[in-house]
Amino acid sequence: MMKIDKLDLQIGRRKLLDGLNLALEPGQCWLVVGRNGAGKSTLLRAMAGLRRPDGGSVAIDGRAVGDWPLAELARARAYLPQGRSDAFSYTVREAVLTARHPYHESSYWESDADQAAAQDAMDRLDVAHLAERDLRSLSGGERQRVAIAAVLAQDTRLLLLDEPANALDLAHQVAIGTLMRRLCGMGKTVVLVSHDLNLAHDVASHALLLLDDGQWQAGPVADVMQAPLLSRCLGHAVEAIRHGTRTIFLPITSEVA
Repeated sequence: MMKIDKLDLQIGRRKLLDGLNLALEPGQCWLVVGRNGAGKSTLLRAMAGLRRPDGGSVAIDGRAVGDWPLAELARARAYLPQGRSDAFSYTVREAVLTARHPYHESSYWESDADQAAAQDAMDRLDVAHLAERDLRSLSGGERQRVAIAAVLAQDTRLLLLDEPANALDLAHQVAIGTLMRRLCGMGKTVVLVSHDLNLAHDVASHALLLLDDGQWQAGPVADVMQAPLLSRCLGHAVEAIRHGTRTIFLPITSEVA
């Protein structure tokens, strides 16, 4: 579905990614891991077509993302940024309905199908009871769930999610993980950035680790999410522990006398 070929990304003279090659297929969930400032958000923006690569290419269905008409691209991929600010007094329902705009080329008002898609997304993200609330009155976690509901209502094959579990309580973190698995089971492709290795490991099928000086490591989770590689990636020693069918990652701490 998406092919990344020899992608280079840099900020000033600093190399973030050097020659990244990836092929993302339907039903896969890719986890992107790296330290603060490693280039995770920059990569997602390049994948979304919002940031021009410094080299190489990003293509969906064989066509460079920069060559897609905007409305058509918005029907193919959805993007959840890491942060947002709400300057206007929209209700939750109105905010979710804005994600249906790419489907309005031949109509101005929202259709019954748009209303149904928005309602279904709000139900899935447990925000339907907030439908008539002002966005600016919500807590951080509630606002995050509304943002994910909008991404879901956009109904795309590819979802690019930057820290989707940010500000969510434990129950909703687990619910988001379950939702990601279901979306991949429906044949959608998900790319998510997360610092929560344990939550993301339970969801992801593949992982991309952003290392120093533009280096990277990518592949199936079982191959890539190994303690030595993660320790190098995150700049801190990590231990992998098996607990039943799960692998749990813990930072190694030293005792202070």
